[in-house]
Amino acid sequence: MILYDLDMGKWALFFYPIMKELEKRGISYIVTSRGGKGYEELNKILDLYKVNYISIGEYGGNSLEGKLKASLYRQEKLIDIVKRYNIKKIISGSVVDAVRVGFGLGLRVINFYDIPLSDYKNNFKRALPQARLTIPLSTKMFKPFVVPDEIFLRFGLEKEQIIEYEFIDPLLWLKDFQFDKEYVQNFYKKYGIDRSRFTVVVREEEYKSSYVKKRYPILYEALPIIYKKFDANIIIIPRYESDYLKQLFPFAYVVEEKIILQHLLKDADLFIGGGGTINTEACFLGTPTISTRSFISHYDKWQIDNGLMVWVDNVDELIFYVDKAFSSQLKPNTAPLNSMNVDIDFIVNEILIA
Repeated sequence: MILYDLDMGKWALFFYPIMKELEKRGISYIVTSRGGKGYEELNKILDLYKVNYISIGEYGGNSLEGKLKASLYRQEKLIDIVKRYNIKKIISGSVVDAVRVGFGLGLRVINFYDIPLSDYKNNFKRALPQARLTIPLSTKMFKPFVVPDEIFLRFGLEKEQIIEYEFIDPLLWLKDFQFDKEYVQNFYKKYGIDRSRFTVVVREEEYKSSYVKKRYPILYEALPIIYKKFDANIIIIPRYESDYLKQLFPFAYVVEEKIILQHLLKDADLFIGGGGTINTEACFLGTPTISTRSFISHYDKWQIDNGLMVWVDNVDELIFYVDKAFSSQLKPNTAPLNSMNVDIDFIVNEILIA
């Protein structure tokens, strides 16, 4: 029996096609989620895709003490799950709780990771705490081609433990995406959005994560300017709680229920994102994309270098590129993504022989 432990929405989307392939091969698995209080997005995605799961614990909030206590609680509960279902192999997006339990109980630990450093120059002073606590304990580590092997080797893995795939993570669930115009029109109708206006979808940075030092102010300072200057629809997809966003931006549409976001991204005139996954989704779908992330990861750098998105670090730059999108002069170069080969069979085969 295999255990999938998930800690963010990205991994629900990423592992979903892999789970379906395992089902075809008659392989049983259990899914657990860290989708409790303060970060309910994960469970909403699992519900949206009708995945059966056991919700265990939460991320622990902003403080280090809170994160540690929440992790210890989850580890105790995961031990019970492992024993109850006779788990032999744990798969995760390098979730500390799952990795620690798997290693401690002598299980096979299979990790996926596309952002071990908050830097693209291999500066190990900027290694994520999550990386330090998971990579060395991995039986097998999967990573996209944009992340150098050197990083994982320096964390103590052997070459044969590192499995590289030739695509950026979101392509795994986007490769068969079919745009549904009616779906997004119903969304606009529900929120009373006039689609004839310049429409901007916005996502905050994951500022409560351990690898983000503080909330970067650019996006928050720029949104009122963008709204007034371009008479724009501002649609915010909350990362955490939504009430404070409504208070900060009374002119914006704050989406509280979980939707199939890809349809909205495809239809929007512009996406501004402080994270990584949805930025890549927007790029792939051909939507002009501006990154306001407080750092540049390896896959961010690859996307910037290949003309898929632009990165800004001040309000003036952000407004400059919004203006280019408004005048249809900001177009992503989707060719590098469109030519990628997404081989699920390869990944599943490597999982099964781990």
